[in-house]
Amino acid sequence: MTHLAPVWRRGGGVLTAVVTLTALGGCALVGGSDDDRDAPVVDVQRSVAATPDGDPSDESAQAPPAAAAVDACALLPKQEAEKLAGTPLEPPLEKPSADRSTCTYTGPTTGPTAQVEVYVGDGAKKFLDIDRELGHELNPISGAGDEAYAEDGTVFVSKGGVWACVRLVRSDDPATYRAALESAARTVAGRL
Repeated sequence: MTHLAPVWRRGGGVLTAVVTLTALGGCALVGGSDDDRDAPVVDVQRSVAATPDGDPSDESAQAPPAAAAVDACALLPKQEAEKLAGTPLEPPLEKPSADRSTCTYTGPTTGPTAQVEVYVGDGAKKFLDIDRELGHELNPISGAGDEAYAEDGTVFVSKGGVWACVRLVRSDDPATYRAALESAARTVAGRL
């Protein structure tokens, strides 16, 4: 399942919605050029009409979620991701500048196998919801935000209604990294 959350932008007299695909991160642009001014902007979940001055008439669509202000790479910078993974990592993968909800550090091609992924906002919450639906064993983490859980290779944390997730991919036993992941959850919660 993918959750779509519009972020409204105005440019060239056109009201445009940037729709974030939050199942595993990504972005799609809905809207168009000045020639498409009369084309409706449609959110898959609901339609939102624009007023004559270009503002959406649905007040809830105007305010982006608090998570939009959080940069996933700032929640767990490269040096801390390397400490978590126990190996050097490449700089974060390039992504559209408007999408700060995900951050992925990969291991060097020479090895070892390693990847650290950070999600913030609806994508992090959806990741947790899916794991719950799949029956994953989630253990509470104390001292990390308002609510926090750990499972093999992944931690989830919420503070002030904003969710974040840190996922570690290594070929070693996940138990090896459990304490480091829980520590990362506390660090991330402190930055939300």
